Amino acid sequence: MASKGRGKFLRVTCLDCDNEQIVFNRAASTVQCIICGKTIVKPKGGKSDVFARVTEVVR
Repeated sequence: MASKGRGKFLRVTCLDCDNEQIVFNRAASTVQCIICGKTIVKPKGGKSDVFARVTEVVR
């Protein structure tokens, strides 16, 4: 029996510059917006804190 992954990829929109990018919701390191540099994902030991607008769960 194959185990299911618990993490999901999210399409998020930066609150400062409206840039869209795809991030992992269980990130191991801080993720910054590639346009303005604002922190949009911060690791927390499990599910990460997301500081952006989640627009879609990507499959």
